[in-house]
Amino acid sequence: MSLTLVTGGARSGKSRYALALAESLGPERVFLATAEAWDAEMADRIRRHQAERGPGWTTVEAPVDVAPLLDQPGRPVVLDCLTLWLSNLLHHRGPEADLRPDTDALLAAAQAARNPLIFVTNEVGLGIVPDNALARRFRDEAGWLAQALAARADRVILCVAGLPLALKGSP
Repeated sequence: MSLTLVTGGARSGKSRYALALAESLGPERVFLATAEAWDAEMADRIRRHQAERGPGWTTVEAPVDVAPLLDQPGRPVVLDCLTLWLSNLLHHRGPEADLRPDTDALLAAAQAARNPLIFVTNEVGLGIVPDNALARRFRDEAGWLAQALAARADRVILCVAGLPLALKGSP
């Protein structure tokens, strides 16, 4: 198993980098999509992204239950994105829910996977401290998950202005 964590701000180039990396690893790839279409604009955005991926990609909609889908022998998996996944967990399970079983399952499945994994996440810790408890909880959960994955990852890439910066391993 190899794990790459790609992080950065909104529109930093992290998804583009993750897709290009997966395409360099083989002709057949899996895209685990965590986004849910809550309105027409988001539905259009999802359709556009699906069309941009092109051939060689199998897209699996996985807003909540991603861990069982990580092991795809012979095919790299891009999970995009972990921050949306955490938002979905808080939405579906409730703002007070214990997310530890879900994050532990994700970490265990990533460790057990027999294929390359590329996880995309937003760097949410560079801004101000949020003004409400739910937003602070989300920021904390995202930060803790990113730290846990970075510790296990072979490679960690920070994307800024479309440029991949290697924080761990080589780009």
